[in-house]
Amino acid sequence: MTNELTVEQCRRFYSEEIRFTGNINSSALIKAFARVPREKFLGPGPWEIASAEVRAMSVMGAIQMSYTPVADPRHLYHNVVVVLDKAGDINNGQPSALARWIDAMDLKPGARVYHLGCGVGYYTAIMAEVVGPDGSAVGGEVNPDLAARAQENLSGYPNVTVVAGDGATFDPGACDAMLINAGVTHPHPLWLDRLREGGRLVVPLTMATTPKLGIGVMVKIVRDSGGFSAQIVTSLAIYSCTGARDPQREPLLKAAMASGALMKMKSVRRDAHEQSDTCVLHGSDVCLSSAETR
Repeated sequence: MTNELTVEQCRRFYSEEIRFTGNINSSALIKAFARVPREKFLGPGPWEIASAEVRAMSVMGAIQMSYTPVADPRHLYHNVVVVLDKAGDINNGQPSALARWIDAMDLKPGARVYHLGCGVGYYTAIMAEVVGPDGSAVGGEVNPDLAARAQENLSGYPNVTVVAGDGATFDPGACDAMLINAGVTHPHPLWLDRLREGGRLVVPLTMATTPKLGIGVMVKIVRDSGGFSAQIVTSLAIYSCTGARDPQREPLLKAAMASGALMKMKSVRRDAHEQSDTCVLHGSDVCLSSAETR
């Protein structure tokens, strides 16, 4: 039919859907969603898609996960997750959630951004579009097959580098922004050290619910005059970053979530201090605190 929308028109409509469902402020980010072809990163069809609600309920064990097969790339331009590895229970992520997390990084042209857990590179490409040719993006992916796909998918971006391996040990260098796309028990000291002044770290603090998955909150941490302010961005369920999880902090984080103390977090302290009633999750290297930054 001649009145059917083209893929490009669907992509533009999708970007507007993401704008409103994710409550996105950055117009540059919305334009990037309208430009980057999602189907290029997902491989040849047919694909299997599912709603974020179905995915969330399956993570909680309420229902069994089910997908809908689609062959038309236009059907990818909805706020849905898309299977990357069905046996490994890996998908491309919910666009509105990723958009909100990227928006929280407040990316600007010329910025350097690190994306741990880049998968096949779709959202890394969107970040690269926002920072532009004068900026740069580094994607890290522990799954070697996904990393190889990301390297191929992002080969047309001269300002993007993909590194295969454990993101917990990789040093991304000085960055203006970081998105950690895998659940951890605490902000990795290296990530905090590598934030430039005014830099933003968006990181999920989660308690493990299965060996692979966890639930918790996405937190935005900003480096400001040597201190680190913190605020909750969203709740979430996400794959775990096993290399950046501390088994001794797991029960403490779970208790902070259960009591609601984690929601009162206002800063991340790096200074040596005795545990006090402002310590949400005390650690010698990193302490989540309810105290305001000084």
